[in-house]
Formats: sequence, structure tokens, C-alpha cells
Amino acid sequence: MVKLVKVVIDSSKCVDCGFCNSVIECANPTNCVGCLSCYWGCPYSARKIIHIESTRTVKIKVNNVEYEVPDGITVAKALEIIGLPLNPPGFRNPSLACSTGGCWACAVIIDGKFRRSCITPVHNGQEISLNIEHYTPLRIVHGPSPHIVGGKATPWWEIDYLHYVEAAIWLAGCDLRCPQCQNFSVTYDGRSKALTPAEAAKKVVMCHKEYGTRGIAVSGGEPTLNRNWLIEFFKEVTRRVNSKVRRHLDSNGTLLTPDYIDELVKAGCNNIGVEPKCVNVETYMKITGLRNRDLAEKYLETSWKAIEYLNEKYLDRVYIGIGLVYNKDLITLDEIAKAGEKIASINPNLQVTVLDYFPAFKRRSLSRPSPLEMIKVKKILEDAGLKTVIVQTSIGHIGPSK
Repeated sequence: MVKLVKVVIDSSKCVDCGFCNSVIECANPTNCVGCLSCYWGCPYSARKIIHIESTRTVKIKVNNVEYEVPDGITVAKALEIIGLPLNPPGFRNPSLACSTGGCWACAVIIDGKFRRSCITPVHNGQEISLNIEHYTPLRIVHGPSPHIVGGKATPWWEIDYLHYVEAAIWLAGCDLRCPQCQNFSVTYDGRSKALTPAEAAKKVVMCHKEYGTRGIAVSGGEPTLNRNWLIEFFKEVTRRVNSKVRRHLDSNGTLLTPDYIDELVKAGCNNIGVEPKCVNVETYMKITGLRNRDLAEKYLETSWKAIEYLNEKYLDRVYIGIGLVYNKDLITLDEIAKAGEKIASINPNLQVTVLDYFPAFKRRSLSRPSPLEMIKVKKILEDAGLKTVIVQTSIGHIGPSK
């Protein structure tokens, strides 16, 4: 007898918005396998987790070895049970990253096809191979689209709010669970067609040439989840554009270890934005929705160390941007000041962009900070010693004087 995780609809919260049928991918609608994609992705939190007992099992083969596992679970869960768990996010080999079907980092060979293990159910006689060496990575991609403002690391002096500054794509899947996710329809998309790095690069470069942008950008979701895909994407973009074109990564920084950064720069990425969001782990957990404190500490530390590493090793080759966030219900002005002091101690000249978190996704009760509040945030950061501060406001971005 084993206990299985299942997700059921909470009818008291469901508003029939259709998000679960149009954006979220459920691989087995008639028999929930506990992948949790709908639990994490429902904008109204209208899903709840239950546990049921089951004695049913199925036989599967993994790398030609037969195993017996519980029925009604995902391939990823089965691999964990038999002692062959997928890697944590950020590894080259199959890794369990978003767990919602968007990033494809968990894809393995299932019954001869390259499929996502995080949402694919097990079945009797299933054959699984963890050798993906000869398979091209895939990822769900939104866009491309020309962008007037850009992201955290778009050089502030390039922006005039009249001309397109970047051609951008947005990648599905994220390792965070921010209740106020500003781009949740991309983040939790498990249904759209997945593209290869070459297909995505071709599309975004065409957009760049059509609109004459200075940069090409990739954002999300969280782009770094599928490492194989992202490295190949930057290689493909670099091969197709002039060396002067910015190749911009916007990331939450949670997976940007030194070796990953080295690999990105070698692939041609020369413009990186890192968003640690704050400095205190309690605040970070509130903002990101992470419930595991150890994981939150690790992610927050990795993102700040990524900034330090970029500044120390690549300041002459990579334009660096830092992202902070502000909403009085999530972070205090004192913590904003501490974040400013921390950045100033690394390099006071680094570009810092502060997002004004507004009501969205599962935090629709938030009140958007006023422009005056954001101007106050800007002054606090400048008083901490920072030279290049931009704040997002409801009436547009306010940055340094040109």
C-alpha cells in the first residue's frame, strides 16, 4: 500500500477561467498522476492536493532493466522511487526543473519518443532510456516580439521609448512559484509547441533584422532551467548576427553558477540581467512562493554570487544588470536600502532596475506602488551609493538623466 499525491478541483475557488484547459498541460485528465502542473499554475488557487492509498503497480523498463512501480504516478516520480532521480535544475543531463511541462529539461526517451518525464504518466510495459545524447533539446517559446523597453540589463541609454531596442523571446517554465508572477501565461504554458534552439534563434534573429534592434533577448519564465537548450540557443544566435549585437539573458539567477556563466559567455551571451529580488531569505520566500527554506537560501545566495562573479570576471565583456522588486506588502524600504548597500559594495556603477510589483496571478489584492513611492525607492538606492538606478512605474520607467 502506497500513498499517491492527487490534485482535485476546489469548486469554491474555481471561476471557470479556462486557464487549465488552454495553457496548462495535463497528460492524463481522467486519472491524475500528481504532477502538480495545474496546482501550481491555477491563477485562482482552485486546486488542492489530496493523498490516496493504492496497491496497483505497473512494470516498466529503465535502461533495459525492469522495475515495478506504483501506478498513477509520473515517469519522473518513478525514476525517483527506483533510485535514478533526475538531476536538480541547471545540469546538462535530464533535470527536474519547472515540473509543469514548459522547460523540457526533464525530457527522456519514453517508448521511443523524446518526452517530458515530469508530466508523462507511467504505464505497464513502458520503456524508458535516460540516454538523450543524440536528441536535440526542446523548449516552449513565446514570441519573438520587438520590445521598446527591454529588460533588467538593457543598457539604459539605448532606450528612448520610441524605437524598438530588442527582439525578445520568452521561455516557459520556472523554478520559482511567485504568487504575483507578472508573466504567468508564459511561465505555466505546457501546451504550446516546443522549438529547438535553432528554430527559436532563426525566428528571433529575423525579428531583430526586421525591426533593426540593437539587441536580442531571452526571458521567461526562467530561461536557465534547460541548460542544453539555452547554450545552443546563444550559439545559434551568435552565429547569425553581427558581433556588435547584444545577446541578452534575463534571469532570476538561481542557477547561474560560475561554470554556467562561463559556458554562456563562451556561447556568445554578452548581456546578463540577474534578479535576486531582495537580500533577506524570509522576504525571498514571501516573494517567490518557495516553502523550503534551505532551497530559498541556496537560490538567493547563488543569484548574489552570480552578480559578484560577473563583476569580477566579465565586467569588460558583459553588460550587467541587477533586478530588485518593490511593493510595500512584500518588502520594506529598509531592506531596499540594504540591497542598495550590498550592490554598491560590489560595484556602485552596475545598472539596477526595480520592478513595481502590481496585482497579478494569485496576488490580485496587491496595490501597485505609486510613481511617488517608486521615486522614493530610487532615491534610497542612490543614497546607498548606486549611480545607475531605473524604477518601473505605472507611468513609465524613470532612470538616470542621459
